[in-house]
Amino acid sequence: MASPAIVWFRRDLRLADNPALAAAVASGRPVLPLFVLEDDADRAWAPGGAARWWLSRNLAALRDDLGKAGTELVIRRGKAEQVVPALARETGAGEVHWNRRYEPAAIASDTAIKAALREAGLEVHSHNASLLFEPWTIATKAGRPFRVFTPFWRACLASEMPKGPGARPEAIRGSSVGACTLNVGDLGLEPHKPDWAGGLADTWKPGEAGADAALKQFLGKSLQRYDNKRNIPSVEGTSALSPYLQVGALGPRQVWHAAMALGARPDLADGPGVFLKELIWREFSYHLLFHMPHLPEANFDPAFDAMPWRDDAEGLRRWQRGLTGYPMVDAGMRQLWATGWMHNRVRMVVASFLTKHLLIDWRHGAHWFWDTLVDADLASNSASWQWVAGCGADAAPFFRIFNPITQGEKFDPAGDYVRRWVPELAGIPDKLLQKPWTGEAAVMERAGVRLGRNYPEPIVDHAAARKRALETWQTHIRKSSPEE
Repeated sequence: MASPAIVWFRRDLRLADNPALAAAVASGRPVLPLFVLEDDADRAWAPGGAARWWLSRNLAALRDDLGKAGTELVIRRGKAEQVVPALARETGAGEVHWNRRYEPAAIASDTAIKAALREAGLEVHSHNASLLFEPWTIATKAGRPFRVFTPFWRACLASEMPKGPGARPEAIRGSSVGACTLNVGDLGLEPHKPDWAGGLADTWKPGEAGADAALKQFLGKSLQRYDNKRNIPSVEGTSALSPYLQVGALGPRQVWHAAMALGARPDLADGPGVFLKELIWREFSYHLLFHMPHLPEANFDPAFDAMPWRDDAEGLRRWQRGLTGYPMVDAGMRQLWATGWMHNRVRMVVASFLTKHLLIDWRHGAHWFWDTLVDADLASNSASWQWVAGCGADAAPFFRIFNPITQGEKFDPAGDYVRRWVPELAGIPDKLLQKPWTGEAAVMERAGVRLGRNYPEPIVDHAAARKRALETWQTHIRKSSPEE
């Protein structure tokens, strides 16, 4: 009886374009797919609630897809350092395949597991399924990692383009060695009392089928207009592929080459070209995290260690609940709570509001997003929060403070986005919708809005908050006046 090849699934819950799975199938051995829910109570970045729900749904889809292909997904829980070698001994496996992870704790864990398995006499092979360019392949002429996006992007374009995605195996020969397995429901990933995930379930279709459908819809409806429509939160102008990339139901090579097949060129500034550049921004975040493993906790710019962030528990709570009194901010935070996702333009607005209007540490925002986003990704979450806060790589300057009023007026002029997520303001005229506190009493009364009762007064005055942020930054971070 041939010894099986274990394929350890992690952030790659798909059959197509899965190098680890393809290599195991090509080995000629029976394939034994494995997923381990790691006991990570001692890890700072254990998956948040929305990500756990999304993982559960995608695991169930992967299990079904593997079953149709001819093999069974073995599900275990515990510390991977113990579970993977134990399964190899239990089944007499001859080799183990996985696709690489790039988070600091995952790298350390994988290194230790690889050494233990090889010491036990197994072949161990790691592959790339998550990135277009791995972190050690793109560097400056001095051999250092890039710290600024534009030269990083140019270096990527000057490199060999990503190879095409691998095909989905038509059939997988499963292992006849019986291995006990848990059911997906045994993992306790989904909420029960209360079950807050109804909006998530209505919004997202999991698995490769969901990913394929989302990709086709984006390519067919939004890719060509991506440069113009991606900033309008009330329309389907973005790809909304990040949840599928996060869990690995879809790989970046699949997305890249699907866009390229429609004529996209990364060196152009049209819709398809801008979209490909956004994929490279995702790569940049991963490269930053790989080379700077403290990115999720420490300021990329150490000058911001002197920033006197405010301890404002009530302000943080109102921001989290979408009760700041600024409709664009509140709409975004409510969309996040309901669907586990937020439009990218609005993510920048709400992040700027927290870090600059309220002067609350960006790490509080990053942790909230980590718990509430289905696409919670350590690299993108950390790099993006630091970018908006002004302390990250290639950051927007701190004095670039998003005005939530004008952002709403520019990108939601008809108020469709705000009215959907802040329905208590639905009756307000367009010209007042982004600043309801300026409306005359009679107008507000007709609209059924009573500020301070069924919708809050602004938590801060925009002009005063902006002035405070700039003065704080100038005093503690930079001594000269900002250029605006």
